[in-house]
Amino acid sequence: MAEKLLGVIGGSGLYQMQGLKIIEQVAVKTPFGPPSADAVIGELAGCRLAFLPRHGLGHSIPPSEINFRANIFAMKKLGVEQIISVSAVGSMKEEIEPGHIVIPDQFIDWTRHRVSSFFTSGMVGHVGFADPICPQLAKTVAEAARKAGATVHEGGTYICIEGPQFSTRAESNVYRSWGVDVIGMTNVTEAKLAREAGICYATVALSTDYDCWREEEEAVTVEAVLEVMHQNVETAQAIIKEAAPQAAALDCCFKDAAKNAIVTDRKLIPNSLKKELDVLFGEYL
Repeated sequence: MAEKLLGVIGGSGLYQMQGLKIIEQVAVKTPFGPPSADAVIGELAGCRLAFLPRHGLGHSIPPSEINFRANIFAMKKLGVEQIISVSAVGSMKEEIEPGHIVIPDQFIDWTRHRVSSFFTSGMVGHVGFADPICPQLAKTVAEAARKAGATVHEGGTYICIEGPQFSTRAESNVYRSWGVDVIGMTNVTEAKLAREAGICYATVALSTDYDCWREEEEAVTVEAVLEVMHQNVETAQAIIKEAAPQAAALDCCFKDAAKNAIVTDRKLIPNSLKKELDVLFGEYL
């Protein structure tokens, strides 16, 4: 396995920041096919980072078609132990205004059409997921966001819907009745796979809109989301730059998440599957 890197998943704007020295681009091979794009390896504030745009270059991959398993496998293969995920979300609470930053600590998975586990046919496993976010990494990122001048909401629940459509008003109001804080289409799948892979994970959620529950306002549109996202790119860059050295120095608190997760008799697991998943589970097989 290669030298340890801090993983960052988000948009391409995150690896075009001031002070970043790009070292190389790496096409990582995985048993699940190619990741969303080549990983960009760089140095920032004395820290080595691996960047991956989840929607591909030019934002060409819709949420349900992202190869989440390939993306997380690639991060693990590169030596990543912590992932900071940056993504746009809709606000489900009045006090979380567009432009604010949320560091959620819980998820609700409302997706329907995607694979969110490395444990599939041939090897059954169940990892604990009660607390899906690494508390140390989340605290580090929240402190970095405040230093970057952002308005930060620490903690909260991110509901992940399938998309690519935005919510109906009825759905939006149901989600609000559940007490969720933000809504998005990607991060819970990444978080589940990162936990199985033994990688610490935290989300920087960039609030871009009020979804559609605020009837006195126009419902969310792509134009509105992109306008706020462009404003938030510099903030996100500043957060990554501020957080990177501290985040990379953390000890991974979930590195052994899969240690006792496998329930299939080891003798019944195909050797081909053991070989494919050696990067993830080799020491447990």
